Amino acid sequence: MLYKGKDVELSFAGAKVLPINAPSFVAYENFKQQYGEDGTVLVVGLQSEKIFEQQFLNDWQKLSNDLKQITGITNVLSISHAFNLKKDTSNAQFVVEQIMTAPAKNQLAADSIQEKFYSLPFYEGLLINKKTKATLIAVNFSKETLNTSKRAGVLKEIVALTTAFEAKHQVKLHLSGLPYIRTVVSNKIAGEFKLFLALAVLITAVILLLFFRSLSAVIFPLIVVGIGVVLSLGTLVLFGYKITLLTALIPPLIVVIGIPNCILLLNKYHTEYMLHQNKVQALGIAVKQIGITTFYANVTTAIGFGVFAFTKSEVLTQFGIVAAINVMATWIMSMVLIPVIFSFLPNPKLWQTKHLDNQVLKTLIQKIDHWIHFDRKKIYWTTLIIILISLIGVSKININGYMVDDLPKNDPILADLQFFEQNFDGVLPLEIKIDTKRKNGLANISMLKKIAKLEDMISAYPAISKSLSVNEVLKFSKQAYYNGDPNFYSSPTQSEALFILKYAKNAGKASGSNSLMRTYVDTLNQSTRISFQMADIGSKKTNALFTELKPRIDSIFNPEKYEVLLTGASVIFVDGTNYLFTNLRESLLLAIALIALLMLVLFRTMKMVIISLLPNIIPLLITAGIMGFVGINLKPSTILIFSIAFGIASDQTLYFLTKYRHEQKTKNWDISKLTSITLKESGLGMIYTAIILFFGFGIFAASNFGGTVSLGILISITLLVAVISNLILLPSLLLSLEKSIHKKAASDLKS
Repeated sequence: MLYKGKDVELSFAGAKVLPINAPSFVAYENFKQQYGEDGTVLVVGLQSEKIFEQQFLNDWQKLSNDLKQITGITNVLSISHAFNLKKDTSNAQFVVEQIMTAPAKNQLAADSIQEKFYSLPFYEGLLINKKTKATLIAVNFSKETLNTSKRAGVLKEIVALTTAFEAKHQVKLHLSGLPYIRTVVSNKIAGEFKLFLALAVLITAVILLLFFRSLSAVIFPLIVVGIGVVLSLGTLVLFGYKITLLTALIPPLIVVIGIPNCILLLNKYHTEYMLHQNKVQALGIAVKQIGITTFYANVTTAIGFGVFAFTKSEVLTQFGIVAAINVMATWIMSMVLIPVIFSFLPNPKLWQTKHLDNQVLKTLIQKIDHWIHFDRKKIYWTTLIIILISLIGVSKININGYMVDDLPKNDPILADLQFFEQNFDGVLPLEIKIDTKRKNGLANISMLKKIAKLEDMISAYPAISKSLSVNEVLKFSKQAYYNGDPNFYSSPTQSEALFILKYAKNAGKASGSNSLMRTYVDTLNQSTRISFQMADIGSKKTNALFTELKPRIDSIFNPEKYEVLLTGASVIFVDGTNYLFTNLRESLLLAIALIALLMLVLFRTMKMVIISLLPNIIPLLITAGIMGFVGINLKPSTILIFSIAFGIASDQTLYFLTKYRHEQKTKNWDISKLTSITLKESGLGMIYTAIILFFGFGIFAASNFGGTVSLGILISITLLVAVISNLILLPSLLLSLEKSIHKKAASDLKS
């Protein structure tokens, strides 16, 4: 597995959230096959009064040229690389001419280029914002480079060139676009993968040392979970998966979740050794008792992860399958290797078992035992009040996610994204495909008017940019047809369209390049695309926007005659967020149902199932309430918390109840005495485990991604509340069950 694990790779493609058979995903893939990838553009922008100063303009041209020379870049568009159309009457075609063919020799030449560029409304809002004095360079990645590791090298070259330009002219350049955002995020994931693994090992090592005061009790458990980490990496490669934002969490999770198995084993081993002074016997009892307890506990944890496989979302399925398999694999490693290793080590010394006499924790457990016997009403009333307060918080939860939501507010990516949103209405692709359902359906002026009306309607939204479409090309062409007069930049009439379309279709033939129209119209002249860019306004607002657009689009294009499709990376992100919310909610319910079934198999009564579920559902409710009060949105990265936390929190219940059942089978005691002895013997291990899990998940607070930070902090809080709930509420419910049994028995005697 180590040999296979060395080949693990970082994912550079966007996360595939939607199932491959989801209608919107199928439509998006078909759109890309017909028109090409929509998220290939990296943009470099700046805001300056010096744009058309001679030296600045020449250096901007040089930067554009240098960017185009990078291997993996197919095309560059900027004010220095913008083209104009010239009418060639003799050949009935438009000739494509670059506006700036050579560096400006003087300021007069630079002013002439500015005048020419400003006379072309086609570029306003696309390459330049005259009001804010902002401009950009659009850099296209090749298909072979876009979603591969080569992209990181290309970006490195781009950053080197832009940094040199910044230093020379003392201006700030802004980089954005999906290729840039995904590359930076991938690099952050690679860094955090190592950071979290190191932190997980460090935190668990320190806690183990504090608990057991023995290097052997630190080194060998870490070796065992280290094997679990190797297994998880090997599993990723064997399954053909890559490191993503989620799968990068698996190795540190294996460390954090695997260590409690070792703690419980060693704790029981030391307890039994102190009783019998026989190492082999103590190890045997520890394996027999703790093996069963931790088996069921790890099964519930694996269920918490494994339910993600039922979402049919590739990114979650990969995370769920690999995590679930390796949770159980690490359990096997713990149960086999810890007893074997410690059977070869010397007998535990007195100072190594001192943790069993932790007076602070013993006093705490004695107080809890007193509370559950004499203050149960207070416990129930306190629980009820907390539940009611939590429900108020739950009502305040906002369901909303952003494409770059997980980055901190001060991250340069967000600052750069805001620059393009303020000056060019965003950089996230939004595509509209219009299918007339008949050959040459686009070849009439009424159709072009409909397209123009649709573009004007959509572009009027503040979050959506100016469009690029066949209609804009025709406006550009009409201006060229009338010798470049900007007053003629408008949709052509029926008679004008006949000539302009003929000229436009012939454009570029002399140089062997593709027709200008080919980018926006299919070969049958049946369907066309309209390209927009939009701001990252969040899934909530985007959902509302798309809902509002649908009837307005239908009012222009009758659905019975035309097929209009909204697609692009923006649509896929929002649909993916909607899909995840629905399916992750179902996954949580499935996890609860499966764990309830496991409890039913173990304890055979519905009362015990309810008693076992309540102490773990309440912490989830409290966590959801905290999210509402604090203002943490419910989104794909935070809704993961509940299934994972429920699966792990149920471990504490199983630790307690399996010990309770064991005592019940071996001792003829009443529930009250059984509960007290179970609390005394299980409480210490439960607290140790909770401390490991609390600080273990707390390491994710060091992440650069808001979702990962929230996941770590909220799961830590949930597990802390869960151990309190399982130490106080669970035994209280068991004692109330005893009271119920006695009442029923008394009623039966009277009858």
